[in-house]
Amino acid sequence: MAASETGSAAWSGPRPGGGSTISVVVAISIVVADMVGVGVFTSLGFQVKDIPSGFSILLLWTVGGIVALCGVFAYSELGAMFPRSSGEYNFLGRAFHPAFGFVAGWVSATVGFAAPVALAAMAFGEYGKSVFPDAPPLALAVGVVWLVSLVQLTGVRHSSTFQLIATILKVLLIVAFLVAGFLMATPQPLSFAPSASDFSHIVSAPFAISLVFVMYSFSGWNAATYIIGEVHDPERNVPRAMLAGTLIVLVLYVALNAVFLHSAPIDKLAGQLDVARVSGSYIFGEFGGRIVGAMICFGLISSISAMMWIGPRVMMTMGEDIPVLRAFARRSTGGAPAWAILFQLTVANLMLFTRSFEAVLEFIQFALLFCSFFTVLGVIKLRITHPDLPRPYRAWGYPVTPLVFLLVTGFMMYYLLTEPLRVFLGVLIMLSGLLIYAVFRKRADQGPVAASAGSE
Repeated sequence: MAASETGSAAWSGPRPGGGSTISVVVAISIVVADMVGVGVFTSLGFQVKDIPSGFSILLLWTVGGIVALCGVFAYSELGAMFPRSSGEYNFLGRAFHPAFGFVAGWVSATVGFAAPVALAAMAFGEYGKSVFPDAPPLALAVGVVWLVSLVQLTGVRHSSTFQLIATILKVLLIVAFLVAGFLMATPQPLSFAPSASDFSHIVSAPFAISLVFVMYSFSGWNAATYIIGEVHDPERNVPRAMLAGTLIVLVLYVALNAVFLHSAPIDKLAGQLDVARVSGSYIFGEFGGRIVGAMICFGLISSISAMMWIGPRVMMTMGEDIPVLRAFARRSTGGAPAWAILFQLTVANLMLFTRSFEAVLEFIQFALLFCSFFTVLGVIKLRITHPDLPRPYRAWGYPVTPLVFLLVTGFMMYYLLTEPLRVFLGVLIMLSGLLIYAVFRKRADQGPVAASAGSE
């Protein structure tokens, strides 16, 4: 694709209010980039230890994608009803109470995106050894976050082009790896056809627990809801972006796991963290690890870019509602919320230098699941309490699809209860947000989306 063609595809021109809009293609690229990180390249080794079946493994990842799609349908209904950037901050404030929305926004704006950015950046630093063997991983991690942030600060137009090119490159590299794996690798004696023993694997506890980690790999399917205000014709294009992006990732994930199992012996994969490197060594020989490392390294650039784009939009929207945070709502001439981007950049850098991001990620998982659970529950609540509200998009498969998502997400939260310290600290983070909301509410008798909530 030529540069001029990329620019026209990415950029939809000025928004009538003075802001900027992006095309559905860029919105799809943000969803794909936010979802495909390192999870799919590291999870299989722990899954095959207890589920040594090709069919069951592929079904596991298919089920994860279907559950993500159930979430997409619910979020799409809310996104079309309330087309405003910031994801759960907007949806929970509308469906339940502005305080609930603020708590979700507080988690997202402070650590919810900064911690995954830091983790992806450090992974970039580690895999970057394949490309720059003498460079310190921390220097590479900090460098890529700054590079991506500078692109974001230039404005929505340049960010759109950069995001689209980076995501297309990521997908092309994965597709090239898939083709090489199926054509060049020596096939392993493993069948992907269902057998009688598969039923026992599918109904086992390891299958259910593995689904928890598969769902973490699928997280990011809701990325487009954080930038609704920048998407052209959001009532139509945000649902399209989330649906198309999730389907693309579902196909890539199933195909990648099929290639891993097709190319490498299952006993060599079992228990390994870097299954992609193991598979690459069987496909490409001794240089396989470097090739796979470079592929993941380049792919992480688009992931970091997506999170550095959508994360600051939460703080930006909160700044539009809360006078104390008003500075974060200011946009540059290019449409970028500069102060919000710099804030997330600062937090991510602090986490990188203190190595605190791994602990933060563990502690916020329950809070993030809690917010997404109640967001989908909000679809059901609004159907009951406000049946006459305009719904440009209605969740496909309602009420079954929201209930499927709630069931799986509820199980994930129950699983996290086995580690009460993580849950306790996650709840503390949410309670701190509630306390801060109470302080802000005292200062100004207007909370997030209070006006619109009151009108309903």
